Amino acid sequence: MLDYAALSAVVAVIREGSFEGAARALRITASAVSQRVRSFEERLGALVIVRGSPCRATDLGQVLCAHVDKVKLLEAEIGKQTGAALFQSGERTTLRLAVNIDSLATWLPDILTGYAERAEICITLIVEDVAQTADLLRTGDVMAAVTTCSDLLPGCRTLYLGAMHYAACARPDFVARYFPEGMTDEAIDTAPCICLNAQDSLQRQWLDRAKRTHLSPLTHYVPSSRGVLDFTLSGLGWGLQPTTLAAPHLAAGRLVELDPGNRFEVPLYLVLPRLKSVVLEDLTRHLTRECAVHPALLPPG
Repeated sequence: MLDYAALSAVVAVIREGSFEGAARALRITASAVSQRVRSFEERLGALVIVRGSPCRATDLGQVLCAHVDKVKLLEAEIGKQTGAALFQSGERTTLRLAVNIDSLATWLPDILTGYAERAEICITLIVEDVAQTADLLRTGDVMAAVTTCSDLLPGCRTLYLGAMHYAACARPDFVARYFPEGMTDEAIDTAPCICLNAQDSLQRQWLDRAKRTHLSPLTHYVPSSRGVLDFTLSGLGWGLQPTTLAAPHLAAGRLVELDPGNRFEVPLYLVLPRLKSVVLEDLTRHLTRECAVHPALLPPG
């Protein structure tokens, strides 16, 4: 039988990144956290935390974190269904959700804010690329993911949420400087573009669609959706912008589209483990219903 008081200390150290952070989260002393973790590891006969800055989970520690998340979900559901005081700690269940960065900057706050209050849960959002999101689901470090990949992980459920729409934009003076003759190969190769990071493939997909696969533009990396927009507005380069973010700037003339006939659509999916959970089913219903009518995910026009 697992010692869940000690296991809670283990999870807190892993999630907070330090024994001091875990102590603050659990409202006990750091020495008490250390004692619980050490006792748990001794009884288990294995290390569950790699000490460092930050502390991180061993493979076994990751499994135990995922186990605790599932147990808390089940306990919360039993408490709601039965009203039994034993399962009503007064603490909110935490739902860990992996998301892509553009969803976080556009439609996700509108849709999740009211849901978190209604469902009486806390939400931890983790922004990762597609490959790392698959690992997070595989290890159980997140309970669900909003991603651009429809076949992210075998054995998971995948539901279509809608599509993000993108437009290649730049400042008018940037276009006049780098694209005086339009979208020529030479201009695209010379004009700097702005991406989120080295894993951001949107520009490459857009160029491939425009049959410009042989081109490799100069690239600046700015690790936030709003940052990409702000630096595009400042004239650092051109970038693919979510149309909901770009629309007011296009209307005001602060930005122009490089190729209005070549807008880009990226489908979004909700990926969940095949785990029977009232909380996850409620989340699924909420996301699919709200995404179906959110302006950021509707076809343009």
